[in-house]
Amino acid sequence: MNNVVVHFKLFLVAVIWGLGWPAGRVVATDILPFMASWLRYVIATVSFLLFLKLSKQWMIPTKSEWSRIFLIGFFSTCVYQAFFMFGMQYTAAGDASLMITFNPLFTAILAVIFLSEKMHLNLIIGLMMGMTGVGILFYYSPNVDIPIADRILGNILIAGAALAWACNTIFMKQAMTTKTSDSAKPLNPLELTVWSSAAGLIILTPITALEAATQGVVLPTIDGWIGIIFLALFSTVIAYVWFADGIIKIGASMSALYVYLVPPFGILGGYLLLQEKLGVSLIVAFLLITGGVIIAQRKNSLTSNHHEASSTGV
Repeated sequence: MNNVVVHFKLFLVAVIWGLGWPAGRVVATDILPFMASWLRYVIATVSFLLFLKLSKQWMIPTKSEWSRIFLIGFFSTCVYQAFFMFGMQYTAAGDASLMITFNPLFTAILAVIFLSEKMHLNLIIGLMMGMTGVGILFYYSPNVDIPIADRILGNILIAGAALAWACNTIFMKQAMTTKTSDSAKPLNPLELTVWSSAAGLIILTPITALEAATQGVVLPTIDGWIGIIFLALFSTVIAYVWFADGIIKIGASMSALYVYLVPPFGILGGYLLLQEKLGVSLIVAFLLITGGVIIAQRKNSLTSNHHEASSTGV
């Protein structure tokens, strides 16, 4: 019975992360990108810290751990969010939800470069399949009401977000498997996510202040606030806690299968909430990109378990 509840929560996580894409589109077209990210992480960080305290898992990182945490926060909260918000200004939510699935392919390539993992045939095949899917997405997306130049720019920016999260995955993997000189054990995924969110918020604050000073303060509309709160509380905090719980109870590999449901819900959410278009090209692109990811992960230990180090699907 407990496992049934866990699987149901993981299904809801996929739904939440999928709906995060149309929410991101609404927010990105409502207010300035760094202000949107800053507001999101004010809410998310406070909520994470409260959860850590109330669940009796409170801890303070050591001095050496903070250097890792700030690096992770820079990529996960600052760089990723910048690419995400700027990208969502230009492309459709459904298209973007497919582009972000390139994350594990980028992670596999970075693992070959920085972690001395071997390049293998499955990775090459997976990358070629993924690139073919991206090409179809670029030129045959049904969302023709968005100019193709805008969609291509937006999709490239979302690919940048995927690359930023892949870098974050590498750093998180290292932080979870090796302890620092002044710590008793490595940080776990929840601790890393909570404190890297706090560190990222610190980095975002002066950037957001500069944005406000040069472009003015633009407050969200009601729809914008709904999107920000959804992204902060549901897509970041609740979804991550449930996903982490799934990893503990049924394992990372089984939990990661639910991540493949995120793009279909992203496409469906864009259709239902934003009147985006559906088309065969989206299905073909999804099958090629997702199939490429699955094939590439078969012989790569880091990317097979990268979801254990991930805290958000959007």
